[in-house]
Amino acid sequence: MRILVLHGPNLDLLGVREPGVYGSDTLEVITTRLDALAGELAVGLDHYQSNHEGALIDRVHQAWRDAFAGVVVNPGGYTHTSVALRDAFLATGLPFVEVHLSNVYAREAFRRESRFADVAAGVVTGFGAVGYELALRGLVARLGA
Repeated sequence: MRILVLHGPNLDLLGVREPGVYGSDTLEVITTRLDALAGELAVGLDHYQSNHEGALIDRVHQAWRDAFAGVVVNPGGYTHTSVALRDAFLATGLPFVEVHLSNVYAREAFRRESRFADVAAGVVTGFGAVGYELALRGLVARLGA
C-alpha cells in the first residue's frame, strides 16, 4: 500500500516559522519519523511539498493515477481557501486525513473553517508534529478496515 504525504504552503519553513505555533521540528525531521512509522506499518510513503496550489492538485491527480491508497495532507493556508484542491480529492476519490500542527480551533476565526474537513476520512489538529503520525496511523487503519 502506498500513501502520499502532501504538505502545503510554507511548510518547507517548519522549524524556523513561528516555532511557538508550529513547533521546532523541521519538515525533514517529520519526514524521517513518518518513514520510520511507515516501515512499522508496512506501507510505502511518498512525500511532496509545494507552495503552489496547482502543483498540489497535480500531485493528487498523479497519486490517483498511480493507484495510491490514500493521502495524509496538511493543506496549510489552502485549508481555508482552496475549493480547487478540495475538488481534486473529490474528483479522484482518494481517501485522506487532514492534519494541522496547531489547534486551528484555538486560533483566529478564519482558521476554524476548512474546505476539506467534511469530506476527509478524519482530521487531526493541535498535536504538533506527532499529528502526522496519528494521521498516518488513522488512515492506514481506515484503509485496512
